[in-house]
Amino acid sequence: MNVISCSINALKGLYDISGVEVGQHFYWQIGGFQVHAQVLITSWVVIAILLCSALVAVRNPQTIPTAGQNFFEYVLEFIRDVSKTQIGEEYGPWVPFIGTLFLFIFVSNWSGALLPWKIIQLPHGELAAPTNDINTTVALALLTSVAYFYAGLSKKGLGYFSKYIQPTPILLPINILEDFTKPLSLSFRLFGNILADELVVLVLVSLVPLVVPIPVMFLGLFTSGIQALIFATLAAAYIGESMEGHH
Repeated sequence: MNVISCSINALKGLYDISGVEVGQHFYWQIGGFQVHAQVLITSWVVIAILLCSALVAVRNPQTIPTAGQNFFEYVLEFIRDVSKTQIGEEYGPWVPFIGTLFLFIFVSNWSGALLPWKIIQLPHGELAAPTNDINTTVALALLTSVAYFYAGLSKKGLGYFSKYIQPTPILLPINILEDFTKPLSLSFRLFGNILADELVVLVLVSLVPLVVPIPVMFLGLFTSGIQALIFATLAAAYIGESMEGHH
């Protein structure tokens, strides 16, 4: 009986850790603004991980790369390939922006899946991946939208806006609506997939033994990486489109 009781308590603890609190937030007041504290905390952790990784990468570069340097160079080459494929030959200045989006989303998604955030108790809400908050995904999408317009205006000047009346002025409302739906699409696609993955794991933990949801959690790691790649690829494609012309 003691063994059964201990097993039940252990499973109950794992269930509590895997729970998802929806609609509850821990707020801070900063300069008259009310912000989601848990998102800031986890975002700072993600940024610290990225900064430490960057410091390690550039600390002692070798002519003949070591294993760690090979990894960082592979990541950089991968980001450059994504940028070049979507933007074209003028991809160079946009590699830092696309790389920042990809790495922030990738590390955020993985931190939500691998780090035991829920062990840390907050007065309200809970710690989770920054991308699990709609405000974060909207901010990333708006940054992409600003970069999209900046790329077009810097390349073509005010002539950039002529695309809205091509191939016919009748399409002006539709072309304007298209530019507004791009950040919405990016934001809800990323937020929806991350939240759906957590909810699926929660439901499986509630219905079946823990050994079944574990493979789903590993699948979630894969899909989290894919979501980061999709977001970065679409952002680069939008920037490339604004620089080349209306399609």
